[in-house]
Amino acid sequence: MDGRYSRQTLFSPIGEKGQAKIRSKHVLLMGAGALGSANAEFLTRAGIGKLTIVDRDYVEASNLQRQQLYTEKDVREKLPKAEAAKMHCHDINGEVEIEAVIVDGTALTLEPLLSGVSLIIDATDNFETRMVINDLSQKHKIPWIYGACVGSVGMSFTIIPGVTPCLNCLLRSIPIQGMTCDTGGIISPAVQMVVAHQNAEALKILVEDYESVRPGFSTFDLWRNQYQTMKVGKAKKSDCLSCGEAPTYPFLTLENATKTTVLCGRDTVQVRPPNPRKLQLDKLGSDLLASGYTVKSNPFLLSIETDDERMVIFHDGRALIHGTKDMAHAKALYQRILG
Repeated sequence: MDGRYSRQTLFSPIGEKGQAKIRSKHVLLMGAGALGSANAEFLTRAGIGKLTIVDRDYVEASNLQRQQLYTEKDVREKLPKAEAAKMHCHDINGEVEIEAVIVDGTALTLEPLLSGVSLIIDATDNFETRMVINDLSQKHKIPWIYGACVGSVGMSFTIIPGVTPCLNCLLRSIPIQGMTCDTGGIISPAVQMVVAHQNAEALKILVEDYESVRPGFSTFDLWRNQYQTMKVGKAKKSDCLSCGEAPTYPFLTLENATKTTVLCGRDTVQVRPPNPRKLQLDKLGSDLLASGYTVKSNPFLLSIETDDERMVIFHDGRALIHGTKDMAHAKALYQRILG
């Protein structure tokens, strides 16, 4: 489509050469919720060559307030977020190659996706996944952009392996553990502000203008009209196990991967098997229907309902148990259904 990127190329730090670089790059987007859906749209409109979207969840009504790509139809169909994001982004720009990966973000599932990746963007809601991203970034020398928001507060930091401190370094210096989605809620402008920071940094990296990359850790509170950028260069640690002189990448080991997780801000527990499985959802659905369960399905997942429980099962054997934060109960239900 002639002129699609004309306003972007008129911006001199990008230009025609920069646009060609953007077109040649591959971004791995971790998460397709509030931050993820907005990042996906921005990257698609910017003309990224390839976008891989990884997400473990599906679209629900509570997402629509801030997750800008999704519609009520996506909610009715219980579409996985990665697939819904891919569909809507293709409608925006058919030139972009988009891959939807419906898995939990672990070292086992993410590392095979890194071939040819130029940049990783964090749009997750938990620190377990972020620490995996951090170690993979350091191991494979791929830049990544951290982002988080809750309430009216947001933060972002760009991590360049070998140059900046990594997230493992920062956790010793900056109290950011609590800045994930929780019951404090969130307002949409905070999401958009974080995404603006992330995408500006992404464009700098994609056009290889590393001198313009923001060196500090930025935080803001839109409600209280506060904004600051902290210098963190001295936070880099030579003994850091993720980016130091003798890295061991501790968050890539299986013993550091939990098998049950309470999802952020929801009465929902995720259970995943020790090893990925390939389930025949059609047969499983038929068996459960015959056993008296209420079953709904689409090509991507199976939803099971009893009088007081709801369980959503994906092809890889992962399940979301709704209506509880009790991990033991969730695991027992999982075992009752799937063995």
